[in-house]
Amino acid sequence: MEITIDNYFEKRYTLFKWRSETSNANKLVMAFFMACLTGLMAQIIIPLPWTPVPITAQTFAVLFAGIVLGRYWGGLSMLIYIAIGLVGVPWFGGMTSGVEILFGASGGFLVGFVLAALVVGYLSDRYVKVRNFMPMFTLLVFANFLLIYVPGVIGLAVFMYIANGTVPGVWTLLAMGVLPFVIGDLVKIGGAAALAKAVTPKDSFI
Repeated sequence: MEITIDNYFEKRYTLFKWRSETSNANKLVMAFFMACLTGLMAQIIIPLPWTPVPITAQTFAVLFAGIVLGRYWGGLSMLIYIAIGLVGVPWFGGMTSGVEILFGASGGFLVGFVLAALVVGYLSDRYVKVRNFMPMFTLLVFANFLLIYVPGVIGLAVFMYIANGTVPGVWTLLAMGVLPFVIGDLVKIGGAAALAKAVTPKDSFI
C-alpha cells in the first residue's frame, strides 16, 4: 500500500485513539511490554569509578513510556518494572534484582521513574501542543532532571548515610548522581522528543 503524508497522519491518530479507548487488559499488556523495554535498556550500562550510580539507557524508555502509554498507564508500566524486579527478575541495571535495590544507591531513581512517566503521560495526552518537538523537549527536561533526579539524589544521600554514617555535601552528591549523566540524558531527551513529534497525533484523541 502506498504511504502518503495524509494516511500516515490518519494511521497515527487511529492508533492513539485505539490506545486511549481499548480495554484495560490491552493497556496492561502494553504497560508490561514497556516495562520489558525498560528492563532491556537498563542493561546498557557504563559504570563510573567515583559513584555507585551507573550510566544507563533506561531513562529513554521511562520517558517514552509516558508518551506512548499516556496518562496513568505510563506510570503503571514503571510500577510493573519495579515490582517484577523486586520479586527477583534480574532486569534492574547490571542484571540485578531484589528489594535491596530499592534501598540502594539507585533506589530513588526508580521512584522518579514512576513520577516522570505519570507526568509525561498525563500532559502529553491532555495538551495537544505538548506533542511538538520543543514543548515535548521542555517537558522531558523537567521530568528527567526534576522528577527523576530529585528523588534519585535524595535516595543516594540516604544510601550514603546508611553505608558511611555521613551525608556527602551537595556538590559531591551532584558529582555522583547528576553531573555525569547530563549530556547523555540530553541526547536521550532529544531522541525521545523527536520520536514523540513523529508518532503522536497533533489532534485530540481523547
